[in-house]
Amino acid sequence: MSETRLTDPRPVPGGTRGRVLDVLRATDGPLGVQDVAAALGLHPNTARYHLDALVGLGLATREPGERGQAGRPRMIYRAAGAATGRRSYRLLAEMLTGLVATRLPDAEQAALEAGRTWGRYLGDAPAPWQEADAAEAVRRLVAVLDDAGFEPEVVPPPNGTANGAPRAAAAADTAGYGTAPQAGGGTVIRLRHCPFREVAERHRDVVCALHLGMMQGVLAEARAPVTAERLVPFAEPSVCVTHLAAADGPAPGAAG
Repeated sequence: MSETRLTDPRPVPGGTRGRVLDVLRATDGPLGVQDVAAALGLHPNTARYHLDALVGLGLATREPGERGQAGRPRMIYRAAGAATGRRSYRLLAEMLTGLVATRLPDAEQAALEAGRTWGRYLGDAPAPWQEADAAEAVRRLVAVLDDAGFEPEVVPPPNGTANGAPRAAAAADTAGYGTAPQAGGGTVIRLRHCPFREVAERHRDVVCALHLGMMQGVLAEARAPVTAERLVPFAEPSVCVTHLAAADGPAPGAAG
């Protein structure tokens, strides 16, 4: 029997996804994306991401709401009432990443571009008249990574500046994140948990490129002066390390 599980463990959401489920369960009627976003202080795209994930896990239902005006009706969500059958998303992830890795001529670059597209979707763009400095951009990136389950830890450079930008953690409202100095001068983000580790260990080139591209997309959506230049998978046991650099520096590279 293959060591790959054919079914996933029963879902027990934690973190932001668990809080979204708690809001649904605490409400008698259905809720829209904006309702959940307002209740938890989330960006609507982030709320929609977790709501749709709960639907995929069988823990919530989604249906069109009443049409109040011209255009498509908004989608509304409810907590699912009964337990559902087993899921096999890990097996699906193994199959799809294996397909990408073996059938695309440049799987790593394709994954990087797909990650950038998703990062822009999940990112929070500033208003047209605003400019996000490095600190604000890192804060937005950390929020997305935290919501996705990466348990990010910001490590500022030893001199308190990253490529001429202010010390990220001090101004990015990241109290509690580590501040140990790193050689090399740039801000580092340690990803202390990989929510896709089992698949990443088999298909590192595809999965890690997706993650790097996602971080680049979030920062690009914020019009940040920094980008995710490099991702080092499992640089420490159970920890991946992302190196940030000035956005006008060398072209961002793939995972490695």
